Amino acid sequence: MAVSPEAQQFAQFLASVSAKSATPGLDLAIIRDIVDSNHKAATEPEGVTYAEVDAGGVPALWAIPENADPDKALLHFHFGGSVTASMHSDRKAAGHIAKAAGARSLVVDFRLAPEHPHPAQLDDAETAYRWLLSQGYEPRNIGSTGHSIGGTLAVMLPLRLLAKGEATPGAVISVSPWTDLTISNPAVNANEPTDKMLSRATLELFRGAWLQEPGLDFADPAVSLVHADLTGLPPTQVHYGEYETLAEDGAQLAQRLADFKVTTEVHPMPEGQHSFVLGAGRVPEVDHAIQQMGSWLRTHLGK
Repeated sequence: MAVSPEAQQFAQFLASVSAKSATPGLDLAIIRDIVDSNHKAATEPEGVTYAEVDAGGVPALWAIPENADPDKALLHFHFGGSVTASMHSDRKAAGHIAKAAGARSLVVDFRLAPEHPHPAQLDDAETAYRWLLSQGYEPRNIGSTGHSIGGTLAVMLPLRLLAKGEATPGAVISVSPWTDLTISNPAVNANEPTDKMLSRATLELFRGAWLQEPGLDFADPAVSLVHADLTGLPPTQVHYGEYETLAEDGAQLAQRLADFKVTTEVHPMPEGQHSFVLGAGRVPEVDHAIQQMGSWLRTHLGK
């Protein structure tokens, strides 16, 4: 089945933003401003309000749907390879997911690399999670969600908690995750012509900014989820676009989850772009995927 005209327009929009951000000579602050404009791809979700908060020292933004379940919350992590994007770039997409799930979403404005390399982003994710606990939310009523590097953090957070013997969020939504930091998956090169946001060069740039530890093996399970022990993860739904450079990263994560007997669903989007949730409210295929995310969270949170 052919993709919708809206999906084609969304791909063109991503290509335009990427071309602007790749203009030679731009400093990082300007590039970050350009990347934040990706929020324009989504519509404002009806019946969702917003409130900025300090989540234990981490800036964050509540997306609050009307009639949201007061006992449930999502913890949402934005895209950008750890280098760009913010809670503002993800505000509308997170609002759409929150509305589908019937729960408010805390969009985390984690620190960015290269100023703050790994594990600063995961540290901020854990801090925001503990802040939610301090607000009275039970772990089983919290959903860990995100896309791109945010989709990676959405899985890394419960893994870190498991390693500490602590309760994890009740469910995970991981969209377009970056799970193989060796950047060796064949899809990276094969899909570069069809991915309108990411290229191998961009991934290598992000990796160099994020992972600055001398001598770090990029295949280390601490950073490459395709090699991690996923035992004990909560129910996890994986989405990725078949046109993105990280398509195989998503597929391999889904297979690893199945191998470790984690309750899992995987949803490849035909001709889907990286971080496709940015098209929320405007692209029919994206809205369908977000309804799947909402159903997953409604089913698994609170169990």
